Amino acid sequence: MLPRHLHRLGRDWVARAEHPKSLRMNRHFFRSPWWTGHHPRTPYTPGNAWHPPVEWRPHHFFVPSRAQYQNPSCVPWNPRPSAWLHTSHLNMASKADEPLPKRVKSTEESRHGRKVSSKRSYSPTKDFRVPPIPDPSAPVTDSEEDADGKGNIRRGWEDFSQYYTARARDENDSRRCTESFDFTVLSYNILSQDLLEDNAHLYSHCRRPLLFWSYRLPNILNEIEEMDADILCLQEVQEDHYRTQIKPSLEALGYHCEYKTRTGSKPDGCAICFKSSKFILALTKPVEYYRRNIALLDRDNIGLVLLLQPRTEIEAPTICVANTHLLYNPKRGDIKLTQLAILLAEISGAARLKDMSYCPIVLCGDFNSVPGSPLHRFIRDGMLNYAGLSVGRVSGQEKYPTGKRILSIPIWPKSLGISQNCVYETKEITEESGGTIEEAAEDGIDKSVDSSLQHRFSLSSVYSHYIPGSGVPEVTTCHSRSAITVDYIFYSSAKDDIFADPGSDVSCNGLKLLGRLSLLTEKDLWSVNGLPNKNNSSDHLSLLAKFRLEI
Repeated sequence: MLPRHLHRLGRDWVARAEHPKSLRMNRHFFRSPWWTGHHPRTPYTPGNAWHPPVEWRPHHFFVPSRAQYQNPSCVPWNPRPSAWLHTSHLNMASKADEPLPKRVKSTEESRHGRKVSSKRSYSPTKDFRVPPIPDPSAPVTDSEEDADGKGNIRRGWEDFSQYYTARARDENDSRRCTESFDFTVLSYNILSQDLLEDNAHLYSHCRRPLLFWSYRLPNILNEIEEMDADILCLQEVQEDHYRTQIKPSLEALGYHCEYKTRTGSKPDGCAICFKSSKFILALTKPVEYYRRNIALLDRDNIGLVLLLQPRTEIEAPTICVANTHLLYNPKRGDIKLTQLAILLAEISGAARLKDMSYCPIVLCGDFNSVPGSPLHRFIRDGMLNYAGLSVGRVSGQEKYPTGKRILSIPIWPKSLGISQNCVYETKEITEESGGTIEEAAEDGIDKSVDSSLQHRFSLSSVYSHYIPGSGVPEVTTCHSRSAITVDYIFYSSAKDDIFADPGSDVSCNGLKLLGRLSLLTEKDLWSVNGLPNKNNSSDHLSLLAKFRLEI
């Protein structure tokens, strides 16, 4: 624990830096002393009194639990490890640092000694408890916190593997493939430190020391280590932190890392890391959405596409893994759809096989769009008729969208070189004219363009986005202004995948979803003071899924 005079010193600095403009001007308040090791448990040496040390504690740990859901075929799932979120008990500086009003009701019930109901229609939050209000004047020791043990929220592992085993046994299909390749994928927006500081108003609910990079980094690396995924898709990875800290740490855990920074002067980017023991890198394709001569594409968002060859005894198809972070601006759905079209065109070029089918695809990222929005439906359904759609409604981020302008037809100019089918244009024969696209354009009529966007992948979402049996929405990000879902893992479904849409044109090289780490509700997250908190150092939750590729 810190000496009391350092606690007082920290509180004085918090009071001076609480205003968002002050936080932006006093960036060094968040800056950390040099982190001295690549391993999450490596201690660091504090630089001076202006960078008070914060003792690191493990962020995630796993305990046995039994998920009491039922899958679509009512096959019970196996008990699996569960990840826990922990309530923060760090000493608060003043009433200005108290949790947001969203927690007032729960804390009032706790203050007056009334028992808060922990009943849920699902088991991952079975042990949900409202934490007691910490005393701002009295620091909490490690032993006191461990003894308390309140405020834990369980993220249960939802296992679907028994469903496939039972169905294979019932069907007794001798033609079924006997060889398979299982792998796990983690998608995680880790919250760039520079973006955190530039948007300090979003984290007014957080205790200030929890926002130091020296505090956040060990938590993030420890979570990644304990998830132990075979493929990592990370967003908001700050370039200097990636080069000096994140990449060396992940390489020490056996990962090969590929990274693409945002264009322009932006300090962060996307990374895809994979275990060298399970995959061989076949292709790396960085994707830039910025186009100098196209006014619509004046933003610096990027994507990254890899082709990975599984290390198997018999030849297995390559797996296409894509990662992106689309534009945030809720008013510019036209930009988001165009950025997505560029990414899909790059995936199409990388994943296409000689027989014109596609290898298995996993698409991860922060899409800054909510479930059920036009952009989300386009990814999942493969088609979007955008005639009459306003730019503010594309992502569904705002209840009352302010972007009223109607999307133009086509959305992007022909000079981009991407068709409405989200592939790079070639001299294909059009059904209407019997000529090429270029020939139709010469006649003054581009008959290949209508108000529909399409793509040729059959993609399903790992998550259902609602808690089973309750209809309460899951969330993937939670800060002072909102709690919504914007992060996804999409994948190309196999024919017998339980989440494949009936009648969809699924790929013969598709994937089966074997399991996933459950998400949480907004109420669950505010019970631990939202995100970030003491043990969860991003404003996003990590997404984890397990897939099977039959060979």
